[in-house]
Formats: sequence, structure tokens, C-alpha cells
Amino acid sequence: MPTPIICFGQQPCGIFPKRFLFAKIKTARRLQREIGGTIVFFYHDSDHDPRETKTILQDRHSGHKASVNFAFENKIQKLYSPLYLKRVVPEWKTKMERVLPAYVERNLVEIFKSIAGNTVADFCLSMYAGMGLMEGINVARSSEVSFRSAACAVDDCFVDLPYEGEIVRARARDGKFWLHKGGDKFIEVPAQDYGCEQVSPTRDTRFRWMQSVIHCTHYVSGASEQDYINKADGPGVTFVRREAIDNSADAYIGGNE
Repeated sequence: MPTPIICFGQQPCGIFPKRFLFAKIKTARRLQREIGGTIVFFYHDSDHDPRETKTILQDRHSGHKASVNFAFENKIQKLYSPLYLKRVVPEWKTKMERVLPAYVERNLVEIFKSIAGNTVADFCLSMYAGMGLMEGINVARSSEVSFRSAACAVDDCFVDLPYEGEIVRARARDGKFWLHKGGDKFIEVPAQDYGCEQVSPTRDTRFRWMQSVIHCTHYVSGASEQDYINKADGPGVTFVRREAIDNSADAYIGGNE
């Protein structure tokens, strides 16, 4: 029997991780206790959607919930640059250091202050590690050139391309490249040559692309992933639903759930 490789995947999903990511981590650790092996976090930081990092926190006194997110330097970067290239605005961090005590314990504020990540993806991952969530877990980033170069080719993909002073994640289709403005409106990015180191998968090709590098034996899937993962892309893989957790889209800020 091969040594188990237990994998779960997630985009950077908040300044503090969303509770459903904590549930995936908890499920992966339980599996590891039961069957041994290693855990790999497929960190899909080449996604571009700024909504992924929206963080829902609850005021410690009033109980009211607030949604916070990173600030962005410009609209192109906010909407279309991949998360591994969206830059952290220093003034935003300073403001958040003043705001956070109303929502989280002092130790989490101090961890937040200590984070020096220059990009949204680096900042989030450093925060999760600072909270102790990444201990003993191998991280594979979808933005890494080595990962992209080793991954299988996929026709249904995005390509990181220069556009108006930023790098954007453009959808490749029929030899052209597009940014989605919403509804049926798109921006065409000028066509240009590109290599595998600029390619990242779509939702429907992501598991196959990831699995061609990680070769996991067990995959911890989220609730929505069950609906779109093509299990034929992972022959022999045991798919495991993540454990249930209340308020799954809220921020995880500690405790033994």
C-alpha cells in the first residue's frame, strides 16, 4: 500500500481563515491519526477573486458581525490580479491593527502585527501559520513556477498576463484572453505568447491539474466541491467530506471546535 497522502485545497480565504478551512484541516489531521501519512495543503493562491478574502468577524461586546477585507491599490489589481500578486497596502494594515481588538483576542492582534507578507496570499498563509494551523502540514502553492511546470496541460485555463501595469489572470478561450466584468461583459486582453509557468486551472480542471503533481491518496473536500469535482480525474483517490462546522463562512479565531 502506498504511504497515504492526505490533501485538501483552498484559496487564501480570509485574514483569519474561514471556519470551513479549519474544518478541512481538522478532518485531515483526524485522517492522519487514523491511517498515518502526510498532509498537503494545496494553496490555490493563483485565484484572483477578491471576495475570497472577505473576513466575517463578530464584535466581542455587541455581537454584531462585520465584514472586512484587504484594501487594494487600484481597480485592475483588485478585480483581476491573482491573489499571489495583490499587494498589501501598508496603511490598511496599520488601520486594521487599531480595529482588530474589538473583534479578536490580544494574542491574535499581536500575530497580525507581526505578519510582514507583502502580498495577500503571503499575508494570509503567514497568518494561518502564526495561529499554529499549518504545523506539520506541507504547503503546495498553485502560483509556484515549479508546481506549474510539473502539472499536466489543461485546455480550460487562466493565464497570468500583463495588462495596464498589472499582471491579471485572464481566461483563455479560442486563442483569446478575457477578463470578466460581470454579466455578459468582458474585457479582451491583447493576445501574446505564454508558457506553462503562467497557467492556472479553472474550477473544472483544478483537481486534475493539482493531482498530476500531488498524487494524493485521500482528498478532503468541501461542501461545494462535492458538486463539481470529477472523481474520474482521481482514480484510486478516497474522497472524504470535511467535518461539519457551524457558521462555516465566518472567521476562525481559535478554540477547540
